Amino acid sequence: MGGKKVCVVGSGNWGSAIAKIAGANAARLSGFESQVNMWVLQEEVGGRQLTDIINTEHENVKYLPGRKLPPNVVAEPDLLKACAGADVLLFVVPHQFIGQVCDQLKGHVKKEAVGMSLIKGVDEGPDGLRLISDIIHEKLGIEMTVLMGANLANEVADDKFCETTIGCKNMKHGQMLKELMQTPNFRVSVVQDADTVEICGALKNVVAVGAGFCDGLGYGDNTKAAVIRLGLMEMIGFAKLFCKGPVTPSTFLESCGVADLITTCYGGRNRKVSEAFAKTGKEPECLDMRLVQERIPELCSQTAVSPCLELRQDPAGICV
Repeated sequence: MGGKKVCVVGSGNWGSAIAKIAGANAARLSGFESQVNMWVLQEEVGGRQLTDIINTEHENVKYLPGRKLPPNVVAEPDLLKACAGADVLLFVVPHQFIGQVCDQLKGHVKKEAVGMSLIKGVDEGPDGLRLISDIIHEKLGIEMTVLMGANLANEVADDKFCETTIGCKNMKHGQMLKELMQTPNFRVSVVQDADTVEICGALKNVVAVGAGFCDGLGYGDNTKAAVIRLGLMEMIGFAKLFCKGPVTPSTFLESCGVADLITTCYGGRNRKVSEAFAKTGKEPECLDMRLVQERIPELCSQTAVSPCLELRQDPAGICV
């Protein structure tokens, strides 16, 4: 006791993989309380409550099957109970639900708590695009950081080596979060331009759609490589236009930038959905739901980047 209390807000594929890491590190580090709560949206699996399965068998059999969670990770279906007294909140829910989650948490979290968003996406509203971390900060009033990188959840859960990037303006908190997240096979770097880190996590999905079209239309590896390179250039240009703070070019060479772009353009679900669309002509809503999963809202929201891109086009229609 006496260490920082950690709660993982979300329990899907990625949330469970993160809980596996945070739980193992919290159990061995004196700076954190051993127990890590994980908020689980209650549902029935095989006639049993999912939280009961996780707390007895230490496995999220629906969203991360075949991978054991540390026994100190405790599934809790009540959001307020899960987050009660938490010093560190790791947000890992689909981006379209973050507003509802924060509305429930408002007034029930410590003012000095530190939040970290692992949610890849942006919110689209009447005032344009907004970063997920900004929404959480505005609703809860807590300091926010982000974690983004080339992190396919199943590979992270299988302890296959990868890297990730934490964007945190407060380097003291950045170091604390690095200790919580880093393992020998999950290498963490910390940079201060958090907005750039976060927007990379959203924009790489747009480029992955183009990469999927290349695959579906059989355009070949050369064309796909060109789409990825040009997409990276567009990501940099968009970040310079959109981000409030400084945009450091070297951040795009971190895992949140080029690495996440590459892995999404080859192994991500956005690429798979787009390839299937190009091959079949079916709308995303009509494709195999195992491909689509949570991606339909994300794919639809990607049209929201158009106004910013239009500001960067020359008269010939080429982005500059």
